[in-house]
Amino acid sequence: SSKETIMADANVHFFHNFLGKAFNKEVDVNADSWYMMLLTSSASPDLSSWEYEDDLTNEVGAGGEYATGGKAMTNVTVTLIDDASAPAWAVGTAYKVGQLVRPASANGHVYRCIVAGTSHADTEPTWPTAPGEDITDGTATWEEAGAAYIKIDADDVVWEDSTITAAYAVVVDKTPASAASNPLMCLIDFGGSKSSTDGDFQVACDAVYGLGLIRVA
Repeated sequence: SSKETIMADANVHFFHNFLGKAFNKEVDVNADSWYMMLLTSSASPDLSSWEYEDDLTNEVGAGGEYATGGKAMTNVTVTLIDDASAPAWAVGTAYKVGQLVRPASANGHVYRCIVAGTSHADTEPTWPTAPGEDITDGTATWEEAGAAYIKIDADDVVWEDSTITAAYAVVVDKTPASAASNPLMCLIDFGGSKSSTDGDFQVACDAVYGLGLIRVA
């Protein structure tokens, strides 16, 4: 048997219509019933045109613990993280794309890593404060990303003892209970097909870097 664990981090993308649905109260991230569905490499995801569950194509076939329509997600939460409570920048530290930090002394801004690398060994960068301005820090690059960010997080999703091959996961709001009206939240691109054979297939929200499932700066 073999197992597969995929980290949901830099390869997570909102469907373009999702934030509009959140603002017009079509979805309630904290209260609705969210599911994760898996798609094969034959799918051709379109972040612009895919809006509802019935837009999805090439779902993984039912088998083992995987059931058509995906698996319910647990402990989906939304947290506002301001500059004072964001993780503090540190010297000589490896950062990955999408990670957000504040300066060692909070300055009212948060910064998103846009080029992965290791921060300077002994000198903190002079942080820019203009919107979207970037700064090189060792081999990493940071971009000014506003005063705070919203983190959507959830428990890892695991299909135990299953034989699965998938290239994408999609987070779907099943509260409306109709494929034609179940909104799509985000797409997780695995970067190619990932497989388990009579083992656990796990999509892990990033706790190590504090990224959760997806962030909105």
